[in-house]
Amino acid sequence: MKSITIHDLDEHLDRTIRNLAAHEGLSINKTIKKVLRRALGLDDQGKTIRREQFADLFGTWTKQDIEEFQENTAEFSNVDLSDWQ
Repeated sequence: MKSITIHDLDEHLDRTIRNLAAHEGLSINKTIKKVLRRALGLDDQGKTIRREQFADLFGTWTKQDIEEFQENTAEFSNVDLSDWQ
């Protein structure tokens, strides 16, 4: 198996790789290989975890959040037919 060396990683990229490795419980080496395989489309799992990659952008709702939303928007379900004449 071949090895490569990457020089002059900026601090943000280094920190991001290290955080990802720690989050996934992998070594830096395994994390970089995983990221490369995904980026090059060589890993089918990349498609199944796409949602996880964007989770910080769209978040999730709790059951209480959903109930509160439904309660606060319930009146929008009522249609006053006179508005449409």
